[in-house]
Amino acid sequence: MSKTGKVEREEALEYHLGGKIGIEVTKPCVTQRDLSTAYSPGVAFPCLEIERDPKLAYEYTGKGNLVGVISDGTAVLGLGDIGALASKPVMEGKAVLFKKFAGVNAYDIEINEKDPDKFVDICVAISETFGGINLEDISGPRCFEIEQKLQERVNIPVMHDDQHGTAIISSAGLLNALEITGKKIEAIKIVVIGAGAAGVACAKMYKAMGAKNVIVLDSKGVINHKREGLDRVKQELVTQTDEETLEEAMKGADMVLGLSKAGILTPEMIGSMNADPIIFACANPTPEILPEEVAAVRSDAIMGTGRSDYPNQINNVLGFPFIFRGALDVRASKITESMKLAAAKALAALAKEDVPESIKKTYGREEMSFGRDYVIPTPFDKRVYVWVSAAVAQAAWEHKVANVESFDVEKYKEELEARI
Repeated sequence: MSKTGKVEREEALEYHLGGKIGIEVTKPCVTQRDLSTAYSPGVAFPCLEIERDPKLAYEYTGKGNLVGVISDGTAVLGLGDIGALASKPVMEGKAVLFKKFAGVNAYDIEINEKDPDKFVDICVAISETFGGINLEDISGPRCFEIEQKLQERVNIPVMHDDQHGTAIISSAGLLNALEITGKKIEAIKIVVIGAGAAGVACAKMYKAMGAKNVIVLDSKGVINHKREGLDRVKQELVTQTDEETLEEAMKGADMVLGLSKAGILTPEMIGSMNADPIIFACANPTPEILPEEVAAVRSDAIMGTGRSDYPNQINNVLGFPFIFRGALDVRASKITESMKLAAAKALAALAKEDVPESIKKTYGREEMSFGRDYVIPTPFDKRVYVWVSAAVAQAAWEHKVANVESFDVEKYKEELEARI
């Protein structure tokens, strides 16, 4: 690695040689009897049990701890439509994060099919294998259709993380930022730059939390009542404002969420926001505006980015591993809005807890405590595993999408602690 910490091309290629995930055997297989039990003839017994009662697949196979990371390669990171095969390193990487952060096994599945209905058919056909499906890097607006249709046809949780991950993590930061500034979500003006999968999901989640004034911009400007030719997804984002440009929308805004491109926000725009502005600039690797640029014009801002070298990192790894962990452990049939909100609230609550010294050392900071520079926990805080997983599982149980006979959240928390 270079002295600046930047990952260079050759280093990255060497790291990825041979792939990043593998398969391990979890039961003894050293004798002839082991082999006969693992495969023929012993394997016939669990097969017949599952034929008798399909739910027993959760008992006799790895289904209950297995997620399919599935993509068509049409919206890969900032690389765009590079194809299913070229997306495989990213999907493998997602599988690594599932395993590393939440102990969830994951297979990456790259499907070379761009017709949404055929893509859904393929996913349905292989869905028996998994306890959950994480859709990844699928372009909008087809990603919304795919997620909805797939969830309607399977009774395992389906989540397109590119949509909901950013919504959940940024909502946690927003909840805490509002508490610090004393503002109410019903009264603030929110500007979302970018009407892709993440932008749409964020706007919808903020509204579900009570926001009344959410203005979304795409490449053509504000999605307002004057716009024509909008697709079904963007029609749901239409506001009655006469504002048309980003500069106009930023005047008097209380929060801005950037999901667009580097440098699109100017110091002048930040200066035109209301007191105590909340600025989450998430374009990677260079945000819409750098924290130091904001600091030069505002001393009252709460600033977050998608980067690990600045405070308040909005990182999806705080969400998806633990959302699926909780959903899998109660055999949830879907991931509901209440489960997503529970995850956001759990993250917000954890940020108010004392930060372990080990995490401060990891980030080279002497002080990390709830406040303007710490409204979101860090990905290396192992407590996220317990707090978010338990909150999601509890929400699934309360809203009757769990498929276990009983659930005790305190006992579950103890089990999670023991796994750590």
